[in-house]
Amino acid sequence: MTAAASASVSAPAPIDAVYASGSEHTSPGAQYSFRVIGPCCRLFDREELPWPCCRLAWRSKEPSWRRVGRRFVADLASRRCPSYAVELLQPGSRPTVTVLTLFSMRLSGPLQEWWYSKQPSSFDPANQRPPAPSA
Repeated sequence: MTAAASASVSAPAPIDAVYASGSEHTSPGAQYSFRVIGPCCRLFDREELPWPCCRLAWRSKEPSWRRVGRRFVADLASRRCPSYAVELLQPGSRPTVTVLTLFSMRLSGPLQEWWYSKQPSSFDPANQRPPAPSA
């Protein structure tokens, strides 16, 4: 890759705000549109692993009764990208409700901390809205 080509390829700019519920957007490839139901956290279900172990650092297969930790954990693949519960609006077909992760977008630091926080303050019921976008 030449220096000019590598300079033109850059990471997406971080976003500071979430899509509003009820707003309609087109997909990144403009193949369909979707209506946002609300932001959500994409979780990984450790019960769906093909082996009975749920630790990532495992030495051998362990029986299911020795599982340690939470069943649902934040999906590391989508931790830096926004996920939304959406209604797909495809021409000529019924609207379909699903979860959509926009991997072409990156969350800003404060927004990522709100979305996938492990801090005890994130469990506060008053923490339902993301931080205000920085000016």
